[in-house]
Amino acid sequence: MDVTQLQRQFVEYTTSLYQEGYLDDQFNQLVKLQDESNPDFVVEVVSLFFEDSEKLLNNLATALQQENVDYKLVDAHVHQFKGSSSSIGAQRVKNVCIAFRNYCDQKNLDGCVLCLQQARNEYILTRHKLEALFNLEQQIVQAGGSVPMMA
Repeated sequence: MDVTQLQRQFVEYTTSLYQEGYLDDQFNQLVKLQDESNPDFVVEVVSLFFEDSEKLLNNLATALQQENVDYKLVDAHVHQFKGSSSSIGAQRVKNVCIAFRNYCDQKNLDGCVLCLQQARNEYILTRHKLEALFNLEQQIVQAGGSVPMMA
């Protein structure tokens, strides 16, 4: 595949991520912070998000399996997850966290467990989508092209 096709594919794919609500403008702001002096900035920040998310999801699962659920602790984990997903523009993950926090406030275990499943699913989907995006970026660079800037 030539560079032009890869670039077109990149633009179409990125556009779809915004249209489908996986990403919001915060991701665009992150991309704008990347430059020649730090070409892997976005990948590094998102990789940290992936690492943190895995830990938070495990912590949430453990917290919700306790005999006496500490909803303040669960809410603290969800708040952290919401903040980190917001910071990279992972909109669908952030939206589940908003609902999750409401269930924490209501001390609704079933709602919390359901939201944990939804949060995990949205996180996995978002992770796969972003990994595919970064893979496409690599293909463009390896083919000698430059990654298109999104408007």
